[in-house]
Amino acid sequence: MMAANRLDSGLLAHLPEVRGSYAENMALHRVTWFRVGGAAEVLYRPADGADLAAFFAAKPADVPVTVVGVGSNLLVRDGGIEGVTIRLGRAFAAITTDGARVEAGAMALDYTVARTAGAAGIAGLEFLSGVPGTIGGNLRMNAGAFGSDTATVVSGARALDPTGREHDLSPADLGFGYRHSAVPEDWIFTAATLEGVPGDKDAIAARMVDIAAEREASQPLRVRTGGSTFRNPAGDSAWELIDKAGCRGLKHGGAMVSEKHCNFLINTGTATAADLEALGEEVRCRVAESTGVTLEWEICRVGRHARTFGEGAS
Repeated sequence: MMAANRLDSGLLAHLPEVRGSYAENMALHRVTWFRVGGAAEVLYRPADGADLAAFFAAKPADVPVTVVGVGSNLLVRDGGIEGVTIRLGRAFAAITTDGARVEAGAMALDYTVARTAGAAGIAGLEFLSGVPGTIGGNLRMNAGAFGSDTATVVSGARALDPTGREHDLSPADLGFGYRHSAVPEDWIFTAATLEGVPGDKDAIAARMVDIAAEREASQPLRVRTGGSTFRNPAGDSAWELIDKAGCRGLKHGGAMVSEKHCNFLINTGTATAADLEALGEEVRCRVAESTGVTLEWEICRVGRHARTFGEGAS
């Protein structure tokens, strides 16, 4: 058995012993696609599901918890994140197939799931190759693209509640809506079961090539961005509304609205999280003024502004 990891200072002195690892003041900008943001007061990497469950069962109830994946749809504010930030690791990234069924851990990359399914002759999951992020993030927000979404392929999921109890969730329990799941925000997804259909491997591979080409042609892929910034309003396209409001190429500090796809914000190299959030709010204001539509953020914004917590953290 691995030795327990415990540092007796600050918040760490009040946290339970774990088999995974704790780290204080861990910079998070390195793990977000925007490459901005402050530090985690404490970053916890659980060794496995049992370690995570034991942590929840024993941690003080007043210690806030935030979960981050690969940071593809995440804006960490410059002041960092108070409490414990959890980042799942390899123990939560396993992928197995059985017939037309795929079992995937919450930290499994969407692209890897799509590739694994394709290699096994499982069709219907190709759209995942065009969704940046992980299965856990998909479950939280019912991520989708290219004519499909998570709700259409998930037959079940597992999650831990704040007491460390594991729950097996049905599609009805998940309560999927547009970019939304009804599962409580303080539950952590650990795995999902996806259902595809038998398919031709060559046809599946060709479809993923088409998706990659479509993304390359329409999205800014090789820049510091966080994917789609705003949800599409009912009956409308967010990028079209942003374009009509004259926001294509709009800048605030080191942040810019993409010229290629104006529902993407870009860190041009010097942006802070505050720059990106302020630019997003300016876009929302301009769209509301010109069209009467109030855009809702799709990117998850977490943490505090620099003036209130961890100013200068790196």
